[in-house]
Amino acid sequence: MENHFEILRKARALTFKELEGLTLDQIHIIPEGFKNNIAWNVAHLVVTQQLLHYKLSGLDCLCPDDLIEAHKKGTFPTKTFTEEEFEEVKELFMGLPDTLEEDFNAGIFENYTEYPTSTGVLMTSMNMAIPFNNFHEGIHYGIIRSIKRFL
Repeated sequence: MENHFEILRKARALTFKELEGLTLDQIHIIPEGFKNNIAWNVAHLVVTQQLLHYKLSGLDCLCPDDLIEAHKKGTFPTKTFTEEEFEEVKELFMGLPDTLEEDFNAGIFENYTEYPTSTGVLMTSMNMAIPFNNFHEGIHYGIIRSIKRFL
């Protein structure tokens, strides 16, 4: 499982690098043909990881409820982050993979509620949820890179 945590950290580092040099205005632009913006995608990755791993394990998520409500699956950008708010999102984005690994190694993920994903994968355990989340991270990394081409 250790490799999966390393992949998550690497995916997050690559995504984080895509944010370099972008202004607050740029990360909120929704280019024609897209449903969301870079800011939403980054917050969505934080939220989805927390829901797939913590909530479906019956544990409290480690990010604010309002962030979850605004960025969970099926939502669209409705909020413009301030610099300070987006810095907090980025801190969660980069820090939560380490917390996940620590919590996994501590054995806190004892239960898991089955969840059918929109891609047709039925997740039944953390051993499935962790690699699936990495797949999800890759999808949104690609979306973020595509959005950047239109900025």
